[in-house]
Amino acid sequence: MPNPAELAAQHWGLAAFLLGVLGLLAFMLGVSSLLGSKAFGRSKNEPFESGIVPTGSARLRLSAKFYLVAMLFVIFDVEALFLFAWSVSVRESGWAGLIEATIFIAILLAGLVYLWRIGALDWAPAARRARQAKLKQ
Repeated sequence: MPNPAELAAQHWGLAAFLLGVLGLLAFMLGVSSLLGSKAFGRSKNEPFESGIVPTGSARLRLSAKFYLVAMLFVIFDVEALFLFAWSVSVRESGWAGLIEATIFIAILLAGLVYLWRIGALDWAPAARRARQAKLKQ
């Protein structure tokens, strides 16, 4: 078991780093509290976004379709990353890699067709689509 002097000799870099981080943290908090504004008021507590004064509440109710589209984008985007990794190593993977990538793309297309068939990709509600179909006739 190493004695405390040997342990200190091994970990002096970590200790110096932690002391530096704590010193920088104390400096940044101290300077911001000394130089920061002390004025309070109603307009000081309002959010300011790109020069536009906010109106209304930030509590908007969004349709679940927004989240569904976001999840579908993330899922298919990750699959695109897998295909990119395959395309980088296409020569090394040979015919077996090509067959596996083809199966992978076929499964993705089957998932996309399934989502399309159940209406997950339809942005408009069914009532509005029915009205538009009626107007086209």
